[in-house]
Amino acid sequence: MNTTGLTLRSATTFVTAALLLVVGLTAIGYSAIRLAQPDPVEISLGTAGATTVSSSGYTYRRLTDPPGTEVLRPDGARVAVLTDGARTAHLTGKARTFTEPRFTNAKITHDVYVRLAPQPWQAGAEQQSWFAGWLATALADPNPDVLAIAMQYTYGAAPRKGDNGLQIAGDAAFGPLSSSDRDGRAENSDFYDYLGVPWDFPDGVKEKPSPDRLHSLDCSGFIRMVYGYRMGFPLRGTNTQGPGLPRRAYAIADVGPGTVVIPNTGKRPQQLDRLLPGDLVFFYGSPEIDADGADRPTHIEHSGIYVGIDDRGHYRFISSRVGANGPTMGDSGGEATLDGTGHFAAGLRTARRL
Repeated sequence: MNTTGLTLRSATTFVTAALLLVVGLTAIGYSAIRLAQPDPVEISLGTAGATTVSSSGYTYRRLTDPPGTEVLRPDGARVAVLTDGARTAHLTGKARTFTEPRFTNAKITHDVYVRLAPQPWQAGAEQQSWFAGWLATALADPNPDVLAIAMQYTYGAAPRKGDNGLQIAGDAAFGPLSSSDRDGRAENSDFYDYLGVPWDFPDGVKEKPSPDRLHSLDCSGFIRMVYGYRMGFPLRGTNTQGPGLPRRAYAIADVGPGTVVIPNTGKRPQQLDRLLPGDLVFFYGSPEIDADGADRPTHIEHSGIYVGIDDRGHYRFISSRVGANGPTMGDSGGEATLDGTGHFAAGLRTARRL
């Protein structure tokens, strides 16, 4: 694989069983999702509105800011949160803990699993024919969710092959930077580069992988690998608006699908309590590529996936970065929190729920 910084990587094995994801630990270090007993982190869901009760006994309560629907069991326990205009479903399961001790001592524990509904949510969709069967299947799905898949590309993650024989997961490098096009020189390694296969996109773009980017993912390529290739969200070959995820971070932020949960005002946002795990977060600069000091407060140059609130009360995300030579939720190349005084906290501008 390509390595521009790190050379030795330890092994990690992910095993799924029901809704539990157990990680084998090594003496060298690990990127882990393990069983946890602590109380789940309480996540703010906005203001509750009117409620309805289904024949299954579930209560459906409308939410605002952003608009959506909360699904509750008869005992009042939360089952799912679905956001209007977004396909991502936030489902409740067993509490688990995310760790990456190579780059941080922080731990994130919560009971939220992020999966994709077959279509964007809208008010009243719980009454449609597809919903009840899909919800039951999604709640019992033993396969890795968005967050578990994202951790399969961090330091030391073991290679995993798909049914097609390709390596579809495992420790990813960031990939080489381009010597030209300053605005996009850090976005070169897409999911098809990691896979090493050519790709024909529905919008007519045809791409061929670069051999020197094999098993590499840049920041937006990482998102496209996790949500697109692995979870099945449609992908575009261009940076224009349309069905699917565009190629570059700025395009996903500006014209991508889903729902904006934090708008880009050109200033650091304060509404972090709107975030749910799996949300895409976007930044106006990167410490490795934004070295000229230019003031571009609304221009997006970096992207990541929000993971949750860590054991120190900080909002933590995972992204692919030059400094860590690939995906990390750790602090190599800058503290990976959305609050505080670090570079990424200061550069946060917007967030989107797919």
